[in-house]
Amino acid sequence: MQDFDLNTCDRADIRERLRLSMKIVEQSPVILFRRLPGPEPRLVYVSENIDRIGYSAEDFLEEKILFADIVHEGDKERIRQEIEGYAQQDIGGYTQVYRIVTRDGETRWVEDTTTTERDADGKIMYYQGIVVDITERKLAEEELSRSEAKFRRILATAAEGFVLMDEKMSIVDVNDAYCRMLGYDRDDLIGMTPHELATKNFQRFLKSNDERLKNAKHRIFEGSYHARDGHVVPVLIHGNTLYDESGQQLGFVDFVTDLSEQKRSLMLAGEVQKNLLPKHAPRVAGLDIAGRSIPCEEIGGDYYDFMTRKVLRTDDNDLVAVTVADIAGHGVDSALLMATARAAIRDRFASPGSLAEVVGDLNRSLLDDFSTTDRFMTLFALQIDRRDGSMRWVRAGHDPALVYYPSEDVFEALGGDGLPLGISGKGLFPESQTRRLPPGTVIAVGTDGIWEARGPGDEMFGKERFKQIIRSESGRSARRILDSVYNALSRFSRGYKPEDDITLVIIKVEDFEKDR
Repeated sequence: MQDFDLNTCDRADIRERLRLSMKIVEQSPVILFRRLPGPEPRLVYVSENIDRIGYSAEDFLEEKILFADIVHEGDKERIRQEIEGYAQQDIGGYTQVYRIVTRDGETRWVEDTTTTERDADGKIMYYQGIVVDITERKLAEEELSRSEAKFRRILATAAEGFVLMDEKMSIVDVNDAYCRMLGYDRDDLIGMTPHELATKNFQRFLKSNDERLKNAKHRIFEGSYHARDGHVVPVLIHGNTLYDESGQQLGFVDFVTDLSEQKRSLMLAGEVQKNLLPKHAPRVAGLDIAGRSIPCEEIGGDYYDFMTRKVLRTDDNDLVAVTVADIAGHGVDSALLMATARAAIRDRFASPGSLAEVVGDLNRSLLDDFSTTDRFMTLFALQIDRRDGSMRWVRAGHDPALVYYPSEDVFEALGGDGLPLGISGKGLFPESQTRRLPPGTVIAVGTDGIWEARGPGDEMFGKERFKQIIRSESGRSARRILDSVYNALSRFSRGYKPEDDITLVIIKVEDFEKDR
């Protein structure tokens, strides 16, 4: 922009420039003013666009009305005291926000920015500045403030705990529910991290999944905290990561639900369910057996059992039956159906009949119980005859059992046709048979919660990893093989809560002849 020099411009040019400047001001929402200092300030200039509030410039210049007269009654005293204070401190520039009342009675918010013009001795000659109508902005701010206040009231009175954390996971805000849940005062929690409150197992989970959790926009997981008095509080956490407009991570927010009551009820049900599973494996000469079932919730829909029968009148159990079942879904409804299925399985296995007949009868007896639900049950049942070392099995929609022959380093999948139980009363369940099982053979019957378990990056555990454990541990006892699988699953998932029940039975064949 070129400099404007009065000495080099003619009058016409000056008038034109002045006309353009005045036109810009008149069309602008910014009102210009200039006033004299003193206890009763008098306007010596005000721009024509003050007519936006219903008054003319002459009204103020001729003192038909004073500017102080249009200041809202609720703001007059504050504005007067502020102006006097600025004058006493000889402050050269300041900004005030207040309300004015237009000629037609409308209240408007304005922002008044004032500067000073001084003489050569530094004495204030004039106060001058601009007044800008900020009503729309102020109303938006008030609406935002009301929304924030409403949001805070909702959070403060919510039954669910709320935690706001910065980018370093330090707590910057919590609601009353979170404080009550853990027995801390709000000031005690500010600056702490959830990791400091977590139990040891939950700390390990948080540490091993730190990057995974921080980088997820949304996350749902369970954990447990130590309350101030030391008791453990199980929780369900719904977490979100906060980002600014550019995608920069700002912090984290967690909504935390206290699961104590729910867990107590489910734990009681879980204890009842555990009593339905075998307390120990049968001691059968020639066989080393171990089994375990871990539900993903407190109760689950997986089931395993051992049964023995005598064929001859001897002290030995000649037939050893193992069943592993998986009811679709998990939780309370699946657990109840599992209890029904257990009773039916035990009842039918106590009666004579081939495996095919046993499973067929079992399917028909379960049909009524399952027909009113969307559930079904997969089953793998096998029977080992100690007299000749042979094995028979029936597969009803279940994953094939795996047999590992260490001497040949070969795996065999025990397949077979057969629908899951509880779907159709017309299903057939053919029986299969294998050769005499050599000593050292390892049989693994499990549910898909093993190989479908997920770890970091949503990777699945997989059957190849499962087979490798069986192969490497085949020289150990059935219990040690079982422990190795579950330990590997725990390491793989990094303590992340499994999505499905995990059940496994290991049978290791010893020398039948030696024990006869």
